[in-house]
Amino acid sequence: MSLYLEHFGLREPPFRITPHTDFFFTGANRGPTLEALIYAITQDEGIVKVTGEVGSGKTMLCRMLLERLPADVESLYLANPSLSRSEILGAIADELGIPADCKTTHSMIRTLQDALVERYAAGKRVVIMIDEAHAMPAESLEEIRLLSNLESKATKLLQIALFAQPELDERLAANDMRQLRERITQHFNLAPLKAGEVGNYIDFRLRAAGYRGPNPFSARAIEMIARISEGLSRRINILADKALLAAYSGGSHQVDAAEVKIAEQDARFAPIQQKAASAVTPLLKLALAVLATLAVGALAFALWPRLAATATPPPAPAASAPSPPAADAAPRGDLLPLTAQHAAQFDAWLPTAAGENYFIQLTSRNEAHAADIETFLARAGKTVDPAGLRVYRSGPPENVQIGVIFGDYPSRAAAWTAIRTLPEALRRMRPYPRPVSALLS
Repeated sequence: MSLYLEHFGLREPPFRITPHTDFFFTGANRGPTLEALIYAITQDEGIVKVTGEVGSGKTMLCRMLLERLPADVESLYLANPSLSRSEILGAIADELGIPADCKTTHSMIRTLQDALVERYAAGKRVVIMIDEAHAMPAESLEEIRLLSNLESKATKLLQIALFAQPELDERLAANDMRQLRERITQHFNLAPLKAGEVGNYIDFRLRAAGYRGPNPFSARAIEMIARISEGLSRRINILADKALLAAYSGGSHQVDAAEVKIAEQDARFAPIQQKAASAVTPLLKLALAVLATLAVGALAFALWPRLAATATPPPAPAASAPSPPAADAAPRGDLLPLTAQHAAQFDAWLPTAAGENYFIQLTSRNEAHAADIETFLARAGKTVDPAGLRVYRSGPPENVQIGVIFGDYPSRAAAWTAIRTLPEALRRMRPYPRPVSALLS
């Protein structure tokens, strides 16, 4: 990669797909949308919704919002859309430093309200940003509606921003979602970049990465990238990166149609499917969304060997040597060998882990796909410190999930910093920080 950067005079990769706020493109209405979001959140505008296709830049916008909100706004970020109703309350309580020892949902909400009132009296606002909201269970969406009711005599105590794919609009159109739908006061849509904006986007990313020469992408190359990507920024990044690599491999400093053609063949994008809403029932829509989520997870596992081969191991966090399982640990005889080893590491680590610390959730799979977890651990252990990899099981007996986590960090910020140093193969699986207290409840 260093030769790739040197070849084009770059100080860092210009087209990586992980969100990096230094590369936020304010064109294509992204900048005005960010400013409008900040205004809506700071002016008590109720629930705010941002929708866009996969790869349109929703997560980047969310990260920018986290950075740009005023100092008197306390922001909470939930990256896991599969949280249950009680887990959402627990996650919010944890972020606010509230002991999550309430026995009932009612008492938990009352405790949250008291904490929010205290912050409001101190001049603080609280906003919760939920990524991938279209994948939330129905009961969790209902909990969001109830949380939006928390208010003082004059203002909302909790601002809520939902970031989702267009499927959320379809779910909100259902009759049983009308109460939540009516509480959404601001709607923003991240449309794909227009053909004339793609060239500006590519040039901006190159300049942000330190490029100083004339744009290496020809007009024909940009036109092809705009067509193939359908204006989605993630696809543009992938195509541009592969095209630059093709030019470098050929000893050229110019990206033309031939290089983009190579990139297209390697990327193999499927066309964005336009949904016929009238032909699909709400229940079927939800089922399709669930299947799509599962397919993404399966694809990540399928691509793991290829991605891991080019990954560079990051500095690993300090980790204790593996200890024998705790005396009361669940039997591990039903797990595959490597999975059982990392489950034992989890059992040895958890009793001594600080509840206020954070770890990185790498992935989770249903118990029926235990072989995928075994393969994942074998690959991951070659790119990160295997002593920091831990496996746990959760869920009811009829739906046991096997989760893989990594590291132990003193704060959420430290965990996010560690995520940015993970190998690209792991970052593509969209890891996110979780508090240790979530495993203790």
